[in-house]
Order: sequence, then C-alpha cells, then structure tokens
Amino acid sequence: MILEVAMLQVKPGKTNEFEHNFKRASKIISSMKGYIAHELQRCLEDSNKYVLLVQWETLEDHTVGFRKSAEYQEWKELLHHFYDPFPTVEHFEKVL
Repeated sequence: MILEVAMLQVKPGKTNEFEHNFKRASKIISSMKGYIAHELQRCLEDSNKYVLLVQWETLEDHTVGFRKSAEYQEWKELLHHFYDPFPTVEHFEKVL
C-alpha cells in the first residue's frame, strides 16, 4: 500500500466552496483502479490548510492510472483553482 500525502493551501474565503467541490471530487477518486481509501483533514492552526491522505495499491495507480485519466481532468477542474500555492504531493510506504 502506498500513502499519497498532499498539503493543500486553499485561498482565503474559498474553504466552503472547496469542501463542497471536494465531496463531488471524492466520487471520482474513489472509483479509480487501485484506490483503497482517502481522507481530508483541516488544520486547526490554519483553517485554509488541509492535508489529503490517499491510500493506493501501487504508486503507478496514482501517478499513471489516475493522473493520466480523463477522470483526473474533471478532478482538476473541480479543485485545482482553489490552491495557492499549488500542493506538494509525496508518496510514502510503511516501514514498520
């Protein structure tokens, strides 16, 4: 299992709209091959900051299967205009 971690900084005044769109976008990502689970958490110290955690079966399920899909284009249209700066995305694997 691979854990995708994305730090999302949402533009001020846009968090409600972002969360609404994220609910719609959740249906997209959860339908993808290799998807296991995801969660979105809001920072307590900065209400415009979120962390997105997505579990994938393989790295390629995210980097190739999802990011090169038509569904990703819809994901981008729903969410990418909310971010400033654009998110940092990293992938992790369990050690212990």
